[in-house]
Amino acid sequence: MPKLKARSVPEVWLLSSYQTDSHKIWTRWLLSEFDDINWKLMELSGRRFRWRIRGNPVSWLNKLPDSVPDVIIATSMVDIATIKGLHPRLAEIPVWYYFHENQFAYPLSEHQANQVDPQMVQLYGALASDRLFFNSEFNRVSFLNGVFKLLRTKPQAETLEIKLLLESKSEVLPIPVQPIDAVEPKEEVSILWNHRWEYDKAPEVFTEAILRLEKKQIPFKLMLLGSRSDTHTDPSLLLLREELPERILSDGCLSRSSYETMVGRSSIAVSTAIHEFQGFSMLEATSAGACPLVPDHLCYPEIYPEEYRYPPGDAKELANRLALWLLGGKPEPPDVSYWTSGPVKKKWDRLIEKIHHES
Repeated sequence: MPKLKARSVPEVWLLSSYQTDSHKIWTRWLLSEFDDINWKLMELSGRRFRWRIRGNPVSWLNKLPDSVPDVIIATSMVDIATIKGLHPRLAEIPVWYYFHENQFAYPLSEHQANQVDPQMVQLYGALASDRLFFNSEFNRVSFLNGVFKLLRTKPQAETLEIKLLLESKSEVLPIPVQPIDAVEPKEEVSILWNHRWEYDKAPEVFTEAILRLEKKQIPFKLMLLGSRSDTHTDPSLLLLREELPERILSDGCLSRSSYETMVGRSSIAVSTAIHEFQGFSMLEATSAGACPLVPDHLCYPEIYPEEYRYPPGDAKELANRLALWLLGGKPEPPDVSYWTSGPVKKKWDRLIEKIHHES
């Protein structure tokens, strides 16, 4: 670490160039939990992804603080390699690069073309950083394997050496999930969907499973939460509204307090995601006493035991499992306390303490 003027309180820059909900939860948590740090938060809104991940050094060109921090903590959406190049005073400042996701494992919609630019931003950022943190082992491994797979197709790339270098400075450090209190009495035949109504959550699989479940003539209610577009309604949500209006207990993007109440009342929480690196919404629901039913891929196998997982994309098996659980075969919710604020915060405590010792 470069020799800086002694400070009574360490200064840390927190850079988040694509500030979506999970990123905002993380930054606000850091600022509130570690108030003995002089945080300098720089954030850009979570929209226009291609420009945000590539253009953030331009957006911040004349807006970075005049001071020199002890450490920079940046999300993997930040082009930190370019930022350090544009600002020589930051060249020797340690950087901790935090991966909420990685572009090597991000699924493309039918309207998107695969582009290498976002992947290269994260690769250069990882190479320019001193430590790499991932919110799950799935995230870490898929990034390292993605780098290897990309570079092995390119000429004169030190493929294995780069992967080993990145691996040596990487570790798993989840974002703490704030538990939600259970609400009694529970809606015992309720099925919760608390994800975005977008392609990467595969809502069409959920809707197909629910329509299959309806044909079994088993009582159930639906809690259809999660964010949705202001300009168009997802076809899967429209179909549920049209076919099963009497089954819908709640349908909307609720205020935080109302959302927590509904989640606290839920009995079963379902994911059909094809993109998930930590799965905040499922962890929140499980902490509130809902029984999770998740696809057997992505980050889910490292969080939930086998009895809570079903074959990915298999709407028929999902419907069968829901039917079994609704008829009395539902297991007890698993313990997800490791992923909540208490145990995870201890890891963050040790990390932040390191800044105090070295500043």
